[in-house]
Amino acid sequence: MSWFANFYRSALGKKYVMAITGILLFGFVFVHMIGNLKLYLGPDAMNHYGEWLRIIGAPAFPNSAILWITRIVLLIAVWFHIQAATQLTLMNRRARPVDYDKREAVIASYASRTMRWGGVIILIFIIYHLLHLTTGHAHGDFIHGQPYHNVVVGFQNIWVSLVYIIANIALGFHLYHGLWSMFQSMGWNHPKFNSWRRVFAVTFALLIAIVNVSYPVTVLLGLVS
Repeated sequence: MSWFANFYRSALGKKYVMAITGILLFGFVFVHMIGNLKLYLGPDAMNHYGEWLRIIGAPAFPNSAILWITRIVLLIAVWFHIQAATQLTLMNRRARPVDYDKREAVIASYASRTMRWGGVIILIFIIYHLLHLTTGHAHGDFIHGQPYHNVVVGFQNIWVSLVYIIANIALGFHLYHGLWSMFQSMGWNHPKFNSWRRVFAVTFALLIAIVNVSYPVTVLLGLVS
């Protein structure tokens, strides 16, 4: 336990925590995106999917038990991810209290240079997203158990749709740099597959961002109603 605590306090330990929690969160984002594709199959398909999420594991588990366990695990992962990122940032600043006179923007990609701000934007969006489409507190016409209605009516508001579009663009950049850095943090860094790492990071980030942005866009265009 002492070794583990010392390892977690180190910069390398925090990078590992970010990588492991990142894998868990990336997996959730991908599965969440796949599930939301039910929107294009109509209200019955999406509402049935929403009901399935609540009864998954029954009768071994009570209704919504697995759903709440998943939510708790994800919240813990988000907490450790943010904590490790914050502490790592503070460690880097203490190691170099005087900033560079000139930063070379060419060295760092846009995604890496905006990683921290992107994380803040995503965190704020997650809170809003839960209040909007999970609890309904930020939704003007929320109906419990009717996710198709809630999504379509919610995205018919152009300002709400813009929030989702901007947040998912930020998520795309965050995913790209996070996936690229994850391989490096875990020691999976070799010239033979570095090009594959970039292709994977770009493909995954673009897939998530494009599909997630498509939901509010198709509603605004009247293609989903």
